[in-house]
Amino acid sequence: MNTPFHLAFPVKDIESTRSFFGDLLGCEIGRSTEKWIDFNFFGHQLSAHVKPEELAQAHANIVDGKNVPVRHFGAILEWNQWHTLADKLKTHGTEFVIEPYIRFEGQVGEQATMFFLDPSGNALEFKAFKDTSQIFAK
Repeated sequence: MNTPFHLAFPVKDIESTRSFFGDLLGCEIGRSTEKWIDFNFFGHQLSAHVKPEELAQAHANIVDGKNVPVRHFGAILEWNQWHTLADKLKTHGTEFVIEPYIRFEGQVGEQATMFFLDPSGNALEFKAFKDTSQIFAK
């Protein structure tokens, strides 16, 4: 079992953050105040802190011909869980930075990936690997 990580990040407000991570992504809500809120982010602890002046400008690098946001975080899901989330986000009308697609199809490290923004403009990437033993494959 992997040890959970903790990530603190800035957001513009609590309510849109609670709705996005809690309602849309289904993350359990932990402790909160008017200035911060914790989430169980797929077994990891996220702490969203209201600090709009700290929000980053979106910068990207070209990867596989796509503009990948340099500053991003996310989770690696099980294959079917990723597809369920992708369908839910599409149904919800999520505007993707990079639409859900399969990278390295039929190759070592085959993975599903998608990028989208939270209401504060933080970029998230969700992945799934056909074979989880290849997460760190070269």
